Amino acid sequence: MSPCGCWGLPVVLLALLCCPGSCETAFEVYVQSEVLTVESGMTWKVNCSTNCTEPEMGGLETSLTKNLLDEQAQWKQFLVSNVSQDIDLHCYFICSGEQQLKTLNIGTSYLLEQVLLKLQPTRVAVGTWFTIECRVPAVEAFESLTLILLRGKETLHRKTFEKTPGPQEAVATYQRLAHRNDSHHNFSCRAELSLHSHSREVIFRISEPRMLDVYEPMQDNQMVIIITVVSVLLFLFVTSILLCFVLGQHWRQNRRGNYGVQPQT
Repeated sequence: MSPCGCWGLPVVLLALLCCPGSCETAFEVYVQSEVLTVESGMTWKVNCSTNCTEPEMGGLETSLTKNLLDEQAQWKQFLVSNVSQDIDLHCYFICSGEQQLKTLNIGTSYLLEQVLLKLQPTRVAVGTWFTIECRVPAVEAFESLTLILLRGKETLHRKTFEKTPGPQEAVATYQRLAHRNDSHHNFSCRAELSLHSHSREVIFRISEPRMLDVYEPMQDNQMVIIITVVSVLLFLFVTSILLCFVLGQHWRQNRRGNYGVQPQT
């Protein structure tokens, strides 16, 4: 037997004794966030998970407000809120006395601080045109921005702005004929901002609602009635003047007859 054959088995045994964990799979921790960039005050979901089959403990470490939504042995889902600045989220699990930690940075965006809606004019007659304008001032770099003009929950118009390298103002306008029931609905604008083409992450904000004052125009028959009434009043006024004139003349003639000279007999 060669010397190598004599030494092979003892070397393997020695390696197993010295490094008992070398053949064990090290457990890992994973963190997944519903979004990577959030608006100030936004609420979103975060998942913490592990490949350890029987973890002793696990959770999410953060200074933000968090609520446990659901959990099983190898994962936990949290609802996170009250973010005001960039922050790190820490998912951790303990498996067989060993702790592993995974960190994820969440950025805070102020890209959609203002979504402004204007109705022009604010008071219109049924069947006349009015304009709806939505404006988002000074938008920073983005992949795409969509402005959606709404009447209640009904979409009236949408306009998408493509990728831009720097700040720009986004404006969408739509003209519409006023309907009787428009005054019963709020008009608003929803802005949806996509930051990355490879992500489904969308930031959105809705403008303050605006109301339209719609009134009924004067009908043709009403105009006829008004013209008729005015004509009758004018006729009576002219007739009264003529009648007064005729009666005045008759009274003067009668008065001259009463004071005339009587003939002598």
